[in-house]
Amino acid sequence: MAMHAEVVGAGFVGLTVAARLAQQGWTVRVHERAREIRAFGAGIWLWDNGAEVLHALGCADEALRGCGGIPRMWNMDKRERMIHEIPFAPLRSDSGPRMFCVTRQQLLMALYHAAARAGVEFVVSSHVLRASPDGAIETEDGRVYRGDLVVGADGVNSKVRDSLGLTRERREHIDGAIRVLVNHVPGRTDKPEWSHLLEWWSGSRRILYSPCDSEVFYFCFAAQRRDSRGSRTPLDVESWGASFPTIADLIARVREPTRYDAFETVKLHKWHKGRVAVVGDSAHSMPPGLGQGCGMGIVNGLSLANLVAERGPGAGTLDAWERLNRPITEHTQLWSSISWPKSRWPLWGVKLFYDFPLWQGWVRNQRSRTARFRPYGTEALARWKPEVA
Repeated sequence: MAMHAEVVGAGFVGLTVAARLAQQGWTVRVHERAREIRAFGAGIWLWDNGAEVLHALGCADEALRGCGGIPRMWNMDKRERMIHEIPFAPLRSDSGPRMFCVTRQQLLMALYHAAARAGVEFVVSSHVLRASPDGAIETEDGRVYRGDLVVGADGVNSKVRDSLGLTRERREHIDGAIRVLVNHVPGRTDKPEWSHLLEWWSGSRRILYSPCDSEVFYFCFAAQRRDSRGSRTPLDVESWGASFPTIADLIARVREPTRYDAFETVKLHKWHKGRVAVVGDSAHSMPPGLGQGCGMGIVNGLSLANLVAERGPGAGTLDAWERLNRPITEHTQLWSSISWPKSRWPLWGVKLFYDFPLWQGWVRNQRSRTARFRPYGTEALARWKPEVA
């Protein structure tokens, strides 16, 4: 008889775990509290570790369709004077860290299709209130579902995690962001330099730009919570345009409804209890300083699924999963926190931190270490490259 899993949350991480377990012969049911499985309109960054997960699930071509890879990142001040530059490996290279940006909806649908093809069952409008260590979950309407494994991938406000008392630390940062997609502008954002990841700094505000495909680009407007106009929604186009005059015309194109999300760091006493494992933002959310929040979540999700499919869902397997993945995850949380708050530093201090000769190489190595981490079960997998047209 097949093993069965109940997965709470149909985001990137929940779908990753569900798809892989189903591909390995498990029956899987996914609970999603929303009425449909859908991501909000923004972009998302992925590195090679995330691309390896998609490749292992058989959905990398769909998830990264139209993405040319990011050649490099430029950090600039509001007048576009260079602060720092980071090169990335070319899209078809055999080594070195590569970076990608796609729309959240494209990535989510690729994972959803992989899960659906594998036979995963989906239950929408399913509000899970709690989990118990014996492998049961209870929903708002009083229903109880049981599995050989329960996976809590229900986000930073996880009911699964909180019901098991696993939280060690939950810290809200002073920064947050408004994230939107904007249509490309012919003659403006189709020039070669707009294939880069661009970041502008102005006081405590930052704007990050990433091309997603030939149709849209991704803007991330980062501001402190105490910045009333910077954190206001809908986006205060006039205030942001005044802070970044060289791209005021692009900022003015933001007309969609927006939301401001404060960044949080979550750490747990343990990532599991009994037959329940907690993964993704539920277990290890982080600010976007390395662009690895999603990547680390799906890496940990794939590793979890591969390990329990191979060894069974016992406590020893979950202990092994946590020992394998927690050190690199906490390294990523640390360096995400180190990298992001530099919006509060003077620009000369930021440049010195990244470019000081005695530690420049060491800093780059620490920041790219997560991208080089291979999820469990993908060690023999060839590097994903897009199909040749």
